[in-house]
Amino acid sequence: MSKLPTKADILEWIAANPNLTAKRDIAKAFGIKGAARIDLKRLLKELEAEGHLEKRKKTYRDPDRLPPVSVLQVKAPTPDGDLYARPLEWHGEGVEPIVLIVPRASDPALGEGDRILARMQVVHEEDHNYEARLIRRIGTNPRKVVGIFATTSEGGRIKPIDKGSDKEWTVAADATGGAKDGELVEAEQAGPAGRMGLPRARITERLGDPSAPRAVSLIAIHQHGIPDAFPDDVIAEADAMKPAGLSGRTDMRDMPLITIDPVDARDRDDACLAYPDDDPKNDGGHVIWVAIADVSHYVTPGSALDQEGRKRGNSSYFPDRVVPMLPDRLSGDLCSLHEGVPRACVAVRMVIDAHGNKISHSFQRGLMRSVASLDYRSAQDAMDGTPNDKTAPLLDDVIRPLYAAYAALREARNRRQPLDLDLPERKIVLAEDGTVQSVNFADRLDAHKLIEEFMVLANVCAAETLIAKRTPLLFRVHEEPPPEKMESLRETAEAAGLTLAKGQVLKTAQLNRLLHDAAGSDEAELINLATLRSMTQAYYNPENFGHFGLALQNYAHFTSPIRRYSDLIVHRALIKAHGWGDDGLSPEDIDRLEATAQHISDTERRSMMAERDTTDRYLASFLSDRIGAEFSGRISGIARFGVFVKLDETGADGLIPIRSLGNEYFHFDADAGTLMGSDTGVIIGLGQQVTVKLIEAAPVTGGIALELLTLQDAELPSGSGKGRMGRGSRPKGKGGPKRNAAKAKKKDAKTKRKVTRRRRNG
Repeated sequence: MSKLPTKADILEWIAANPNLTAKRDIAKAFGIKGAARIDLKRLLKELEAEGHLEKRKKTYRDPDRLPPVSVLQVKAPTPDGDLYARPLEWHGEGVEPIVLIVPRASDPALGEGDRILARMQVVHEEDHNYEARLIRRIGTNPRKVVGIFATTSEGGRIKPIDKGSDKEWTVAADATGGAKDGELVEAEQAGPAGRMGLPRARITERLGDPSAPRAVSLIAIHQHGIPDAFPDDVIAEADAMKPAGLSGRTDMRDMPLITIDPVDARDRDDACLAYPDDDPKNDGGHVIWVAIADVSHYVTPGSALDQEGRKRGNSSYFPDRVVPMLPDRLSGDLCSLHEGVPRACVAVRMVIDAHGNKISHSFQRGLMRSVASLDYRSAQDAMDGTPNDKTAPLLDDVIRPLYAAYAALREARNRRQPLDLDLPERKIVLAEDGTVQSVNFADRLDAHKLIEEFMVLANVCAAETLIAKRTPLLFRVHEEPPPEKMESLRETAEAAGLTLAKGQVLKTAQLNRLLHDAAGSDEAELINLATLRSMTQAYYNPENFGHFGLALQNYAHFTSPIRRYSDLIVHRALIKAHGWGDDGLSPEDIDRLEATAQHISDTERRSMMAERDTTDRYLASFLSDRIGAEFSGRISGIARFGVFVKLDETGADGLIPIRSLGNEYFHFDADAGTLMGSDTGVIIGLGQQVTVKLIEAAPVTGGIALELLTLQDAELPSGSGKGRMGRGSRPKGKGGPKRNAAKAKKKDAKTKRKVTRRRRNG
């Protein structure tokens, strides 16, 4: 007879194999046969009586805390009208928690027995432990529409804001949700098409004035064609997923891995750990672990989830919402490395020496359990001497070793010299009503840089491993700037009194010397902007052309498969290369790698444009009540039709129309990126300091119009013309446009530099 397992053995098995929890599965796992099954049954009943297990039908579940997104079954309402739900994925130790559903006015009515997906929040009330807010019913995925509501005698109609949609939706009088004529609304289909074949809708949310802040991201999402509703089969596939077990994986649950993310993180796809290397041959070295959510376990090649993920290409992030690449059941739950919850992962173990040089690395497919979910600020505060209750116990054994490993990687980074641009990140903070509360420039903490360096190293390891194993993959490619852009940057640097060294092979170290020389001077922002504009755009490709900006030859995206399809492809490639299962890179994946690379490069640009448009609209809304106010800023762009200015206070970009510049003709020099006054010889160029007046801020378009007051702390000198320039324009004055343009063109780069320096010195 096989040896009977201990209670601890049974609990360990059930925790690692949540899909194999029937008594026969447990018996098979421990080789229990015949009469020994009676003893096993006794052990299971004792564990159940002690509160360690809960029997449901013929399976046992190991307790653990409820994940942030859970599947619930609605119970009958109480006499007081409260609605409670039973968690269908309870793994916690002890008795099952009590979950109270907190409905919103827009939620549909729920009945006993309904299965729902809900977002959970731990509370400490006498009568319940969790509060749940409905995401949606399981098995229902109604079509949604965003549009302008128009009242009618029978209720109303919705005209979608989608460019490609010309079919209106009808709304019954009892389904308007109080929407007013001309409001932007979000609605869901309420039934089959009615008269005239128009779909019927129920308004779920009033978004108010189409130009109001709450509508901004929705408009951008629809204008840029970003899919924001998942098809039914995708939702059904995600809802059917169960947590991955230990089978075929390395057990990493005892490793003190932690996640460090923004305080408002919507998903957690990377965890890390570091400790001193105990190999005497690597004195002062470090071992670094980076564990990434194993999305490939759930999103398999050719599945509905896979097709939808590829279609979206990536998640899109906005100040008030996220459009995820994968449904919330995966992105916010099963694939998110939440604290205290077993999660499937693909992990890389990296060994570096005391100077940050990588000695070795290896990949594993594992099951981990994060010991803490930290934000950047709390991690940094702990390291800086002010830990809180959560970080204090982790400081010596977890946080300090992370920073020690980062110090070594930073040394290696300094030798490698990746491009080191100083362009502060802008962060829009919204109030509860959706209005812009503030516009800040995000802090760049060592905690941010630590995670970035760990992720870069993990990405390098993924690329190197797949190259060595001759497995197809998608590289993240960033090609070096073309010679003409470098020459333009060199001219800009010389005009600022700086030098960009020439060489046969351009290296980031040369650009970094230029950026370092400009740091702290009036020209710093000009040089950073000009350097950024000289760069090519990064993209994905099955061929390896290196990453110029990071100064790396082998680089692939591996660390964010929840939000980037490229990373999912790399995960599948690693699975195929290591023979970890049948969910690796498929022949179809390989055949269409080039098409996938082009597609996801396009979707990435689409998201960037939508996010930029959203930011512009929010900033215009934020400034709309400050018309007539004066702002300082720097010139960020020059065009034939005017001058772009980036405001110091908010980072917003506004336009000074060419027609409002002085009383003379301005010649546009595209190569030099300047405007030159034909009478005064004044040059307007990138990076110059200006004072402007806000003339217009249009939230609907995001447009901001400005008037130039001073240039380099001096008023613009007056010319003799009208100050207009454009196609067919004929400014009045001593000379016609051809004569003035020709005169301006004769001024060479040397003259331009002298004029610019004279004005700056003045």
